Amino acid sequence: MSQTFQYAGVMLLAGIGIPVLAALNAALGQRLGSPLAAGVVLFCVALTTAIFVLLVSGQSNLLAGLTSSPKHLFLGGVLVAFYVLTITWIAPKFGVGNAVFFVLLGQLISAAAIDHFGLFGAQVSPLSLARAGGIAVMAAGVWLTQLA
Repeated sequence: MSQTFQYAGVMLLAGIGIPVLAALNAALGQRLGSPLAAGVVLFCVALTTAIFVLLVSGQSNLLAGLTSSPKHLFLGGVLVAFYVLTITWIAPKFGVGNAVFFVLLGQLISAAAIDHFGLFGAQVSPLSLARAGGIAVMAAGVWLTQLA
């Protein structure tokens, strides 16, 4: 299997996990009576898992580079917290499908901008008319899944 298919498969699984995460954490938030408490639990489990994988991979020594890393690179953690807390709070009120629809729409828009301008060191991939059309078709497809 080529590396492209392996990457695509892993990212497909990650994509499948996003609505599952939203539904599970929203249910936990309702059970606990607090989306914030559910978010804290999720991050504790995620941190424990990440530490375990880091230790098992033998890469924990690479954390030494943290102190010399630009501080704006840590904003990814803030964005993950924003996503988890908002999806946990909004999904029970708005529906997991509706919430994830707008998440996907936002991802399409931001991914196109990041690729077009090569933001944050990303590989530059200009937004051509064909690519913009493809994104529009993807957005329309995601929107169609939410009708009815």
